Amino acid sequence: MPTVETSAPALVQPGSFLTLHYRMAGADGADIINTFGGKPATLSLGTGELSPAIEQRLLGLPEGTRTSFALPAGEAFGERNPDLLQWVARKLLNELGDPNEKYSVGDVVQFPTPDGRGQYAGAVQQVKAEGDSVKFDFNHPLAGQPVVFEVQVIGVL
Repeated sequence: MPTVETSAPALVQPGSFLTLHYRMAGADGADIINTFGGKPATLSLGTGELSPAIEQRLLGLPEGTRTSFALPAGEAFGERNPDLLQWVARKLLNELGDPNEKYSVGDVVQFPTPDGRGQYAGAVQQVKAEGDSVKFDFNHPLAGQPVVFEVQVIGVL
């Protein structure tokens, strides 16, 4: 009789390429993102697509797992840092983008990293009446907040 080899499901490891469905919800339970109703996400661990705290929770999960976990305030995206509320001179904003841009509270603006190879975002908090500077919040929007992360690991490579 031939032997049938059964292999254990692949486990999520550092650097794994994953196909998964996931849902992230805030403290109020409302979805922030949810892929369960559509196409699954594909991503590589360790590339910054998920926060390090969430990646740590995924490590060791076998392919096929569906689970959820709560991350306390500040764990998933860090604590809010008051030093990341900064005034940016209109002169600099003009150099980096459109000099005719009108900024409003709540706008999210992309800035180039100093090396020019990436970007980071800031949310407009206040615009001086004279228009000579704009106050941005460079904290992650979920910094300092608890989140629930639900995941179904479909494939691990």
